[in-house]
Amino acid sequence: MNNPTLQNRIRVTLPDGSEVDRSPGIALRDLLPGSRAEDGLSYLAALVNNDLCSLSFPLTVNSQVRFLTFADRHGARVYRHSLTFLLARAIHDLYPASDFSVEHSLGSGYFCRFRRNSHGGATAIEVEAIEAHMRELVAQDLPIQRRQISFEDACRILEQEEQADKLNLLRFRNPPRIVMYVCGDFSDLGHSVLAASTGALDTFRLLPHENGLVLQFPVMRDGRIELPPFEDQPELFRIFQERKRWGKIIGIRTVGDLNATVAEHRLRSLIQISEALQEKKLGKIADAICARREKVKWVLIAGPSSAGKTTFSRRLAVHLRVNGLRPVNIECDNYFRNREDTPRDADGNYDFEHLQAIDLDLLHQHLQALDAGEEVELPYFDFRAGVQRPSGQRLRLEEDQVVILEGIHGLNPELTSTIPACHKYRIYVSALTQLQVDRNNRVSTTDLRLIRRLVRDNVFRGNDALRTLRMWPNVRRGEKRWVFPYQQKIDIAFNSSLDYELAVLRIFVEPLLAEVKPQHEEYAEARRLQSFLQLVLSAGASDVPPNSLLREFIGGSIFASTPKSPGSATG
Repeated sequence: MNNPTLQNRIRVTLPDGSEVDRSPGIALRDLLPGSRAEDGLSYLAALVNNDLCSLSFPLTVNSQVRFLTFADRHGARVYRHSLTFLLARAIHDLYPASDFSVEHSLGSGYFCRFRRNSHGGATAIEVEAIEAHMRELVAQDLPIQRRQISFEDACRILEQEEQADKLNLLRFRNPPRIVMYVCGDFSDLGHSVLAASTGALDTFRLLPHENGLVLQFPVMRDGRIELPPFEDQPELFRIFQERKRWGKIIGIRTVGDLNATVAEHRLRSLIQISEALQEKKLGKIADAICARREKVKWVLIAGPSSAGKTTFSRRLAVHLRVNGLRPVNIECDNYFRNREDTPRDADGNYDFEHLQAIDLDLLHQHLQALDAGEEVELPYFDFRAGVQRPSGQRLRLEEDQVVILEGIHGLNPELTSTIPACHKYRIYVSALTQLQVDRNNRVSTTDLRLIRRLVRDNVFRGNDALRTLRMWPNVRRGEKRWVFPYQQKIDIAFNSSLDYELAVLRIFVEPLLAEVKPQHEEYAEARRLQSFLQLVLSAGASDVPPNSLLREFIGGSIFASTPKSPGSATG
């Protein structure tokens, strides 16, 4: 039997299962059935042996190929990165001397700092001009070329363009070749796969915003790409701005800054200041609760997966004790319905994240009784048997006691509908990093939580990275349904991110990601995280204090962990 590989040919398996033999070096774009898929969406990139690649990528080995559009989550990410590149190109053309950077997510888009002078953010006229120029670039369908150049040439180009943030990123890296994307006379480091041309990026919106502008992305609805109405998130924006101020205090703004801190043996000081800033914030939250102690009986805490809610709750309890209160914990997990009564998802699996997975009738009865000063017997949930049982533990709230109720549904009004609103204090916890890779590329807060989750699931649950990555899309769906809709209806928010944590987490997570192989569908996600982490210098965990939020994920915390329910996705 002839082996095409030995005959200097490669076998390419196409999405419909057909196979073709081609010469090595053929570009993916030369295998496209057309510029658009059957549903009319533009092709943006491809998975090659489950690795995300640009359409200019040359095939050199036997490959299974699947072309991607916006309808695929990997394709949607390519679209977002490409639009960000297009925005940077437009601002480079129109306002090259402006102060511009891609900061963080906001609603269905990215908030970008834009400032031409000292008088504030972008004006409506400037935003209109930038958007109009972006649409001109889309209409011209300009190629976005992926190029590999020598390390020396890359440094020379960045120096000539006075891009100090990108040079700083290369300071502690020495690959022989650097990937850059080029569109006309504009270029940027190739941190992510981009679309092949500007013509594929025709759906977006640019909006003026405080201190800058928002680049809004489309969503898929009923098989169509559309732009939803933009919903501002002032509380979330305020948290990010607070985090930016903290970044200025500690002198860390980009991954390059963090790397310099690690390399120059200044990490211990960074850890101490970062932890002190969080401790100070915890004290302020406790003071705010105590200022309303005549009314507040319930501290409700919620946030997305791996935000650090458990450690936050326990550290807050310490601060409340310092203020003379005696906090008690009620675990929502103990109010789970019997396993047989748990709702199921569309695939027939138990949906432990659904609100109806909780015995709301019993919970409401107990909350109302406790709020009225009556005594109740708390339940406990036997996770092994999947049955709710009486615990024998009785509780009556005294005058100096408050209840901390923490969980995915903590801010959902339906969970605590029997309690008067004035008796509640609502806290949203999330890990909203202010770090940027460089001026045009942000560090995803979702990626930070995923990295935390990968480490924690392995350290405390024995899960490998493959299991966690397979679970993550369900986690995200649960967050969008049960957590994010309530993040603005709060009294205060706590940002659990630590500017040093990526350096510590890298040591833990890299071996886990390396176990995900090309035959796994999750390989593209693992490779993407690996590529990002290669930008970060690693550091040991010895200087991380035992009460740190980070210890919830890497181990060694002074706060005992509470096991989550078997099969639970969100936590």
